Amino acid sequence: MRLLHTMLRVGDLDRSIAFYTDILGMKLLRRQDYPEGRFTLAFVGYQPESEGAVLELTHNWDTASYELGNGYGHIALGVPDAYAACEAIRAAGGKVVREAGPMKHGTTVIAFVDDPDGYKIELIQRD
Repeated sequence: MRLLHTMLRVGDLDRSIAFYTDILGMKLLRRQDYPEGRFTLAFVGYQPESEGAVLELTHNWDTASYELGNGYGHIALGVPDAYAACEAIRAAGGKVVREAGPMKHGTTVIAFVDDPDGYKIELIQRD
């Protein structure tokens, strides 16, 4: 077995695709409309689905927004430099909600950004 994807429900699919591709540097891997079900699926990631896990962005045509609930945590992305990543994300119009710096109870450098729907994305600095 292997992890294939994580699904996020999004209110504005084009806005979300732009965030994940233009700001976080992922690629749009595929997109499919399902008119009978009134939804669209878009898959984004850093590599092909055959090589690693990706994100499935689900847009239900009749739903403009969602409540995130209290069970969701975050998506984590490895980055070579969390400080530079925050600057690049901010310069591209992204929202940094926790500046890069060491974890509260550790030394790992992390940061957090929000996607357009408010989903948290953790940036973890990797050497």
